[in-house]
Parts: sequence; C-alpha cells; structure tokens
Amino acid sequence: MLVLIVLAVPVVSHAQVSVGLNIRIGPPPLPVYVQPPVPAPGYMWTPGYWAYGPDGYYWVPGTWVEPPAVGVLWTPGYWGWRGGLYVWNAGYWGPHVGFYGGINYGFGYTGVGFAGGFWRGGVYSYNRSVTNVNVTVVHNTYNTTVVNNTTISRVSYNGGTDGIRAVPTAQEHAAAQERHIGPTNLQTQHQQTAGSNRALLASVNHGQPSIAASPKAGVFSGKGVVAANKSASVQKFSANSGKSASSGPSKSNNTTAGNSGHSSFPNSKTTGSSSNNAKPAPSHGNPGRGNGQHGNESHANNKRGQK
Repeated sequence: MLVLIVLAVPVVSHAQVSVGLNIRIGPPPLPVYVQPPVPAPGYMWTPGYWAYGPDGYYWVPGTWVEPPAVGVLWTPGYWGWRGGLYVWNAGYWGPHVGFYGGINYGFGYTGVGFAGGFWRGGVYSYNRSVTNVNVTVVHNTYNTTVVNNTTISRVSYNGGTDGIRAVPTAQEHAAAQERHIGPTNLQTQHQQTAGSNRALLASVNHGQPSIAASPKAGVFSGKGVVAANKSASVQKFSANSGKSASSGPSKSNNTTAGNSGHSSFPNSKTTGSSSNNAKPAPSHGNPGRGNGQHGNESHANNKRGQK
C-alpha cells in the first residue's frame, strides 16, 4: 500500500531541500528517448523525471527552458530513500550543479556534475557530444568527447531497494550551501500539465510515455515532441550502447572520462561527463570540465551503476 504524506513546500534558497511527497515504492526506470534539438540559443536542458500525484507516478517530459538568470545551471531533482520512505528532492538553479542522487539522466547529466555546456562572458555554450544542437541555428558550441567506462543504469532513485548507491561529493556539499533559485513558472506549469495527462501515468504507459521529451516547456504536442523508445537498439546512437560519434568541426579535442547516459540523438556521443562548474572556462582547451569530477570514478566508488 502506498503511503502519501503531504509536506509544506519551502522556498529554495541555500540548501537543497526535500519537498512534497513521500512514498514507499520507488519510481519506474527512466525511459530511453531522443533529445529534441535546442530551439534557440540560451535554452538549457532539464531532464525528464517521474513525479507523483493522486494516481501514482507520472512522467514529466524532459524539455528545453530559459534559465531565470545568466550564469546558473540546473540541478535535477531526484527521489531518495529516507526514513523508510522515498522522498522527492526538488531541483534548483544555481552557480554549480549539486547532488542529484547519482541518477544518470543522460544528455550531460551522468550522475555526477554536468557536461552539457558552460557559461563564458554571459553566453552559454553547448557541448555537441552530449547535446542535440543544430549548428546552423546555434553557434556557441564546442565538442568534448566523454568516454564511457561504466555499466549504464536506468534506475531513477537513490537508496532503498535496488536504488543507486551514491553520496554527495565535497563539491556537491558545497553547491548545496549556495544560494539557489527554484523552478521557473514555466517549469512548474510544465509539471502541472504533465500531471493532468493520464497518458503520462506509469500505470497507463507502463514506463514508456508517449511524450518523453518536448522542444519547450509546456509543449506536449506537435513538432519536436518525442516518445519513449522501447528498444534502444533501433537507434543509431543508442542510449544503452553508450557509443556514437560526434560530427562536424570541433573547437576542442578533449576527452573527458564519465559514465554513459541513456539518452540519444543524431550526430552525437551519448556518453556523460564530469563538470559541474558554471563559471567561464579559462580557454577553449578545456571547456565543460570544471572541477574535474569523473562520473566513472563515482560509479566505481559508490556503485552508482547498481540496479
């Protein structure tokens, strides 16, 4: 039997906080899906996740959103086991990416830090190796390859039965103490809209939502909306293979070790990364690397790939 406890929702300011719902059964595995291309310069990717409502778990599609301020990055929310219950830890915007349960959300969110892009001089640049970017539309790009050294996990929660075994690093602890900004109004509306769509209920879609990702927050139909893919093997750049090749000219020839995401998109490498630093990189020679954390090291030490 599911146990539902409603808590007050505090304002996000410094530490990452647990809000909303606590239940006894963990969410389904993360679905495999293709990332829609960046709609315009400045948009940032927020990965999809399982939320919980009166009728159980439902999928909130991954989507592109405009950040609330220059220089901030998104730390995804995650489900964590605490006191015999699964507790939702809300996502937030901040100068650094903090702890998100070791969950491999893909597209640069490998379980530790973020490799999808970085800020420099008030402009956000995209890593083409883990982001679906049309370079004829978006010109602020670079290409840092991320090497897959771990077993890919689609587990969507931390702790408890068969959950990801991960604890915050020192850098993630520090990031939790910084001043944060909560989800934007569009992000909140995006989740609310998902919660009202019965097709997104796990009990209806059996973990394979028909709307797995969308081109912009609040968009649930039309061009750019993609469904979950039951068989990643049919995709040229399979989320579960962790092997693909990026194409086009590169501003960087760096290789970053990390664990593979279960995301996929054309002309890209679906292997994750290690940076969680939002400050401008010192040069094109090491973009997106930040503090040098490595997803594969964290998996090895914390068994983050364990199912």
